[in-house]
Amino acid sequence: MMTNLFSIFDPSTNFMFNFNLNWVSILLAFLFLTPIFWLSPNKLMMTYKNISNAMFKEFKMLLSLHHMNGNSLIFISMFLFMFFNNFLGLMPYIFTATSHFMLNFSLSITLWMSLMIFGWINNYTMMMAHLIPNSTPLMLTWFMVLIETISNLIRPLTLAIRLMANMMAGHLLLTLLSEINNKLNFLMIIFILMIQILLLILEISVAIIQSYVFFILSSLYYMEI
Repeated sequence: MMTNLFSIFDPSTNFMFNFNLNWVSILLAFLFLTPIFWLSPNKLMMTYKNISNAMFKEFKMLLSLHHMNGNSLIFISMFLFMFFNNFLGLMPYIFTATSHFMLNFSLSITLWMSLMIFGWINNYTMMMAHLIPNSTPLMLTWFMVLIETISNLIRPLTLAIRLMANMMAGHLLLTLLSEINNKLNFLMIIFILMIQILLLILEISVAIIQSYVFFILSSLYYMEI
């Protein structure tokens, strides 16, 4: 069962044993990675490199890195994965995986747990220091520790809900507008169609922004360990 209140609006594709093939859309990126992508320079390869370099510059500003390492590649790959699925969901009859809590929470909880385990094992003092902000009165230390602990625990939940809500809201609005076209005259249909085109352009920007927000917030969480 898909964890989404509006999953009825998603195209349903079943195969043998009632297996839902919608989630296979996550793997559609491999269809674009042809052998030419790896053997010779082309526009797709240059676009990928430009996006990766732009994301690395943002990551370098936060962490003062001078070259790409394993950590930067993880966050850049996550941004590209989010962006691809967000953008792919705008195509007709294609399942939007990132509008479902199941996928978003799986990614966020995995990243968060990895950072927490690494931080508490290798940088215990710094992780404890984050629980009490600077200049906190002595009488409020216990309360601040409680607040910071709760804030830290809900981070994967907020990451997942933020992405799900923003992606789902635009898709739901486009679907509802398309449902009323049969009950309107020609002029109103043209007007609704223009609104849908503007909403689609807005959704493209939302797809980019939400991927970038997920990337930046994950990077900021990484800075604390």
